[in-house]
Amino acid sequence: MECTINWMPSTGMGFVAETGSGHLLTMDGAPDGGGRNLAPRPMETLLAGAGGCTAYDVVLILKRGRHEVTGCEVKMQAERAPADPKVFTRIHLHFKVSGRNLPEAAVARAIELSHEKYCSATIMLAKTAEITTGFEIVAA
Repeated sequence: MECTINWMPSTGMGFVAETGSGHLLTMDGAPDGGGRNLAPRPMETLLAGAGGCTAYDVVLILKRGRHEVTGCEVKMQAERAPADPKVFTRIHLHFKVSGRNLPEAAVARAIELSHEKYCSATIMLAKTAEITTGFEIVAA
């Protein structure tokens, strides 16, 4: 995996990342740190990536189990250490999974498998953060 980050001096503290798969992602800093608030902060991007990683797993696991999943939303709340390095110390992920006749046990198991076995991002973040999960099922 590769990624190239380029600072855009004209923006203050804006950066463009070009991923190994050829996609662009912009990031910026807060105004009090010289940024212009034009894009997500790098740590927000990290948190969003972890959410995307685990949501991907949950949907894939449910689909492979032949469950009729039609939606998956993950709301994340994170806390960071007060001093540098301001690592994540707590992350709560609340899954809202939609579908037809989704068994509660299947959704719980998909989240557990993602959290314990498949999601490299949340497993890596769990080295510094307490990660908790919750979920609800919405009938589609």
